Amino acid sequence: MSETVLEIHLPKLRHNYQFLRKRLASTTKLLAVVKAFGYGSDAVAVAKCLAACGADYFGVAYVQEGMALRNAGITQPILVMHPQQQNLEALIKHKLEPAIYNHRIFDAFLATLKATETTHYPIHLKFNTGLNRLGFQPNQTNQLLDLLDQNKNLLQLKGVYSHLAASDDLDEEAFTQAQLEQFDTIVQAIKPIFPDTIFHVLNTSGVLNHAAAQYDMVRTGISLYGYGNDSAVDAQLKPVLTLKTVISQLHSLQKGDSLGYSRAFVAKEKTRTATLPLGHADGIGRIYGNGNGYVWIHGQKAPIIGNVCMDMIMVDVTNIACSEGDEVIVIGENESAEALANHAGTISYEFITGLSQRIPRKTISELL
Repeated sequence: MSETVLEIHLPKLRHNYQFLRKRLASTTKLLAVVKAFGYGSDAVAVAKCLAACGADYFGVAYVQEGMALRNAGITQPILVMHPQQQNLEALIKHKLEPAIYNHRIFDAFLATLKATETTHYPIHLKFNTGLNRLGFQPNQTNQLLDLLDQNKNLLQLKGVYSHLAASDDLDEEAFTQAQLEQFDTIVQAIKPIFPDTIFHVLNTSGVLNHAAAQYDMVRTGISLYGYGNDSAVDAQLKPVLTLKTVISQLHSLQKGDSLGYSRAFVAKEKTRTATLPLGHADGIGRIYGNGNGYVWIHGQKAPIIGNVCMDMIMVDVTNIACSEGDEVIVIGENESAEALANHAGTISYEFITGLSQRIPRKTISELL
C-alpha cells in the first residue's frame, strides 16, 4: 500500500446523491458534474456509482473528459460544457452533447456535422444571464431560433441553460432573482416552439437555495462530493474523499534551529516536527505552509510549518504523541476540506480538484 492514498468512499457519494434527490420533484432530472477527474477523485468510479443510483445526465468541461467516460462504458447523456473547436469531430464520434455558447462554436459545429454527414444531433444552448463567462446574450434568442429553424435537419435542441453567479450568497438574492427572471424570459420564448427541450439553470447552491426554479433538470457538482457551500448543509452531507499519509521522520529542533527551504520556520523554543510524504506536487499548495494549513494526527491538529516542498510538508507535533509510520489524515469525514481551504484563504473546490493524479486512488465500495 502506498504511504499516501486518496480514498473515494462510494457509500458517502450515494448518501449525498439521495440527499439532493429528496430536494427535487420526481420529474426533475439530475445532471451530475464529474469534470476535473470527478472533482479530484476518479471520474469513472464516481460516474459508475451515480449511474447505478439513477443519475440522468453527466456533465464535463471538455471533450476528452466525456470520451473517458464513454470508453469506460457510461451510456447516459453527457453534456460537454466548454467544447473546443478542434475536438468537435471526436465529440460527435463519442455521442457527447455540446454546449453551444457563441456563434463561432455554432458555425464550427454545423460545419463538422456537414463534414461527417451527421443529422439531428442534440445540442444545448448556453445563455449568459449575468455570470459573463460563456453564453449567448438573451437578446439573441430570436436570432438563434431562426438559425435552429434553418438547420432543423442538422440540429436537435436538447437543452437550454444558464449558470447562476451567486446562488450561494443570500446577500446577492436580488442579483440571483434577476438572473432567474432573465432565464425565464428565455424559456418562455423557446418552450412553445421546442416543448421537449430540457431547461436547466440551477447549480448546487441553486438547488439548495432556489429549488422552485428547478425546471426540467438541475446540475450538481460539489455537493455530491460532500460540500454544500453552507455549514448547515455540510452537516447533512458526507465528504467522499479521505486523503491519508504517514509520518516519514520525526525531528527535534532546538531554539534557533530552522526548518525547510528559505529557513521559513525558525524555532522559538524546543519543537518536535514530523515530515510527511506529500507536497505541492501532490496538490498541497504553498499557501498551506507557514501555519496556514494543518493535518490531523491521532485526532489532534498539527499545523504545517515552514514552506511546503515539492514532495514533502513538515508539521508541528510538539504536543502530539506520535511515531514514525503513524497515520496522518489531511482531509476526511471529520477533517473538512472546506475548513482547511478556508483557513488558507481559498475554497474546497480548489483543494480537492488540485489533488495530483500521482496520488494513488482507492475506491471504498462498502461502509467501513
